[in-house]
Amino acid sequence: MDYSRQIFILSLFFLPFTAVAQTTTVNSENWITSPGIIGTLVLVFIVIFIAVLIFMSRLNSYVKLLKHRQIEKKNLAFNEELLALQEEDIDIILQQRKSGLKYRLKGTELGSDQGAVDEKGLIGRVTHEPENPLFDEKKKTPLGIETPDELKKIVTYYLGASVFWLVFGTLVGQYVGMKFLWPEMDHFSWLSFGRLRPVHTNAVFWGWASLAMIGLGYFVIARTSNAKVYSYGSAWWTWRLINLTVFLGTLSLMSGINNGGGEYREYTWPVMLIFAIGLIITFWNFYKTIASRKIADIYVSNWYMLAALIWTTVLAIIGYMPFFSDGLGETVIQGYYMHQGVGMWFMTFTLGLIYYYLPSSLNKPIYSYSLGVLAFWTQMLFYTMIGTHHFVFSPLPWWLQTTAIVFSAGMFIPVVAGTTNFLMTMRGSWSHISKSYVLPFFLVGVIFYFVGSTQGSVQAFRFTNYVWHFTDFNVAHSHMTMYGIITFILWACIYTILPKLTGKEPPQVLVGAHFWMAFIGLFAYMVSLMVGGTYKGLSWIEGNAFLNSVILMKPYWLWRAIGGSLMFTSHLVFAYNFYIMVNKRKSVEPMRVSQVGQVNN
Repeated sequence: MDYSRQIFILSLFFLPFTAVAQTTTVNSENWITSPGIIGTLVLVFIVIFIAVLIFMSRLNSYVKLLKHRQIEKKNLAFNEELLALQEEDIDIILQQRKSGLKYRLKGTELGSDQGAVDEKGLIGRVTHEPENPLFDEKKKTPLGIETPDELKKIVTYYLGASVFWLVFGTLVGQYVGMKFLWPEMDHFSWLSFGRLRPVHTNAVFWGWASLAMIGLGYFVIARTSNAKVYSYGSAWWTWRLINLTVFLGTLSLMSGINNGGGEYREYTWPVMLIFAIGLIITFWNFYKTIASRKIADIYVSNWYMLAALIWTTVLAIIGYMPFFSDGLGETVIQGYYMHQGVGMWFMTFTLGLIYYYLPSSLNKPIYSYSLGVLAFWTQMLFYTMIGTHHFVFSPLPWWLQTTAIVFSAGMFIPVVAGTTNFLMTMRGSWSHISKSYVLPFFLVGVIFYFVGSTQGSVQAFRFTNYVWHFTDFNVAHSHMTMYGIITFILWACIYTILPKLTGKEPPQVLVGAHFWMAFIGLFAYMVSLMVGGTYKGLSWIEGNAFLNSVILMKPYWLWRAIGGSLMFTSHLVFAYNFYIMVNKRKSVEPMRVSQVGQVNN
């Protein structure tokens, strides 16, 4: 029985206990013992453990560096001592060295019927898994990947635009976060919270994440299909359309022109139509490139990316059609649109990127193709039905709410399958943590994929929904997923491929500063809002005045601002790192495709 079947059966075993154990009433007396609360606490401690693991690995690397410098000092002192020796002493030492050079192994030191004895200290390490060594070393190489100039330009410009929208969108988000502490910062209508908040979310959604994903995706489809991109002109048209969408959408939102209260649907339909056209063009370009592939199989990354493009095109049409925009129909469509936007566009597409860039960065194939296929189809099955868990205890039919909860629990299957696949791919390559920040970015993204997705499933339970819904906890959860998963994975992919395309690599100290400020900022941001959101929900349950819940949130909003400041500063460092990688390009020696360590289909 392979791993994918074992995980599927194990997940089905636990689903009845998680999904059925939901009652029609809630009791807040022993809230800390609720499965959803306990599960969330466990998941947070997992994040802390991974942070400590990465920190200790980096610290160990620094200690080794100090020891190496001490050895160099001793060698220097030894050389100076040799220079001070007399000729007779030097002749004796040289004679001893010559005798050592003449020594030959007898063949019985490590073999024969005798016990293995390593008297000469020849063994560096021992492994019982020659096909999967404990430490899979990978040295940096100045060689680049042979890539058409047109494709390099496409990838670079998509990523460049995405970096701009990341800095702009998070600058707006930082300003909005400061308003929680100083609400009287300004008196301009176009800088009000209600206008700037959707500017922030839509800029980082459709500007930063979408452009980065598509740009990275173009390299993946060309490489895994061993074919030229079908139409570079179409790629440029999509670049223009998406940037135009975010630009016009930002101006309209700040002017007070929006689509109403639908979260992530604030752009009006003429603006979002431009984005939808860009998606359709991208899908056709991807599809035609894959159709002209020179290999038999379609690599699993392309499954995810094509599915994401199809689902999101359908999603944009359904989300903006006026037929269901009245009454409870509007609520159902909003839940569908909001959650599909995150799950079927950002998450699905990013998972496709991981299946290429993670194995490529480690010079090894993905651990299990079967687990990838299992995760793909269960993602398609379960994610499409969970949007209504945002409206538990609403006037929507009780059976529809229960269906969303059950399918939310079902998401445990693709999440465990994907996380297992990624971590097993990393197995044997943990030494990369101390050598480069690419693997730490991937590791944090994968861990947050498990933590954030699982936390979302337990948050769908009725009691946890009862405590956390409409509180700041939801803001923490959205950043745990869109930032902890999507953004960290995109950063990992960018740091993996861009130096190979441009031949320019940023200083590791700057990449490390980016990583730690982003990670620590995110952790401070999400934990403060989790704790504060929990207290706020309990305050409402106890019947306290709404104003009391606002007052108790003040210290947590302060920590939110501190965490947000660290995150925004890390984005400035990342923007500078990107500038280093694309500026003053040096020539790189092309490497043949067979030498690059392609992933196996």
